[in-house]
Amino acid sequence: MSLFSAEARPAGLTDLAGLLCGPGRIERFGAGDTARFDVPLPLAGREGALAALAAARGVTLAPGASGMRSAFRRDLVPLARAWCTPDGRKQVPADFQLDGAALRLWALAAGTCDLRGGHLLLLDPHAPWTHGPLIAAATRAGLPPARLATGEHGAPGPALRLHGARRMARLAELVGPAPRMSDTSEWPRHHGRPAA
Repeated sequence: MSLFSAEARPAGLTDLAGLLCGPGRIERFGAGDTARFDVPLPLAGREGALAALAAARGVTLAPGASGMRSAFRRDLVPLARAWCTPDGRKQVPADFQLDGAALRLWALAAGTCDLRGGHLLLLDPHAPWTHGPLIAAATRAGLPPARLATGEHGAPGPALRLHGARRMARLAELVGPAPRMSDTSEWPRHHGRPAA
């Protein structure tokens, strides 16, 4: 098992940064002493599995207007400070390290297979300035991706595309086995042959 895989260390709140790599947001309320997640779900059938992974980290995600949402909580403020500028603009922290636990949450909330045997990790279409830092984080994690625009390779939104036997094996190792989701064929897996 890799030192960076999803099961390499106990689950923690910082793992939930994986929700922010995709379209998810974290916002602070009032004086900024509480914060909550707002996680759009561009892909159906992930709600139960995502709620379970969040619950394992002590956070309840419930259905919201456009996806899932947590309550406002004090213990989410450090994540909000790291992932938002003082005026509320989403950012990727300069020291962000993409490990298996965060990658597992990203893949569940906003990951899907593409039309040519690779895997897509959807990005936030409303925060294009975060895409470059996330490409760098994925590359540091041993997953150098291609960046896709909406529609390329069937991407339902801007995305990072991982393909090729080595990258797919690394991705499958990092995210671990498929959670209980409606379509496990959409979970990253190593096919044992190069992808196109």
